[in-house]
Amino acid sequence: MVGDYVALTKPRIIELLLVTTFPVMFLAERGVPPVWLIVATLVGGTLAAASANVLNCFLDRDIDARMHRTSTRPLVTGAVSPRAALVFGGVLGVASVGWLGLVVNALSAALALGAILLYVVFYTIVLKRRTSQNIVWGGVAGCMPVLIGWSAVTGSLSWAALVLFLVVFFWTPPHYWPLSMRFKEDYAAAGVPMLPVVAEDIAVGRQVVVYAWVTVLTSLVLVPVAPMGWIYTVVAVVAGAVFVVESHRLLARARAGVTGPPLGAMRLFHFSISYLTLLFLAVAVDPLLHLPLS
Repeated sequence: MVGDYVALTKPRIIELLLVTTFPVMFLAERGVPPVWLIVATLVGGTLAAASANVLNCFLDRDIDARMHRTSTRPLVTGAVSPRAALVFGGVLGVASVGWLGLVVNALSAALALGAILLYVVFYTIVLKRRTSQNIVWGGVAGCMPVLIGWSAVTGSLSWAALVLFLVVFFWTPPHYWPLSMRFKEDYAAAGVPMLPVVAEDIAVGRQVVVYAWVTVLTSLVLVPVAPMGWIYTVVAVVAGAVFVVESHRLLARARAGVTGPPLGAMRLFHFSISYLTLLFLAVAVDPLLHLPLS
């Protein structure tokens, strides 16, 4: 029973969100933030992300039932009732906002509330079933942990935080569209107009390439804005180059008429996670071992 409730929170997605929260705090501090603040922020961020994911599962239970990839989720199998999931998601949301407001600061709490509303209302209810650009604008919710981490340390926002917000924003399509390409039959069966469902693979591949390039170029904007040193710069260039190359390979396969799993979509999907992890790890390490570019 406990495992079913945990499954509703989508732990793997939470892990990825925390990957962007934790390192930003080091950059905001230009060193190591107080341990209690790190823990408090991660707890609050985890609760907020869990709330959004549970409420997403509640609202999308009809879609999940029609998709092979999601057909074993607790709300589909009946292991958790819709009412119980709704209450669980609501309690997690209230707990996250209350915790951040009391232990961290009001701005972080407000941003967490905004993230929940963006994911549940803006993405899940308004965009997901209506437009092929759903993941582009709905992805704003996934960018919020960057702002939460920064505001937890400084009590404010800055241009550096905005740049990192945009990195995650532009990264989301080339991260998620390859997954959608792999499971587009699932999305089509569920009536969800993800871009790979309504567009040819070549068209999707072209957009993936564009967003990958913009992601990498945006990551380099942080160098003069923060400012960052050699560690971040090298990682951003090298990891970014591989990210762009993999995106071009996906497009090349699409142009060659390769279809199905051999298209290599999941290869790009998995590397996109590695790319973001490496980039944000460099965000944390660079201020600790700062090696100025000049």
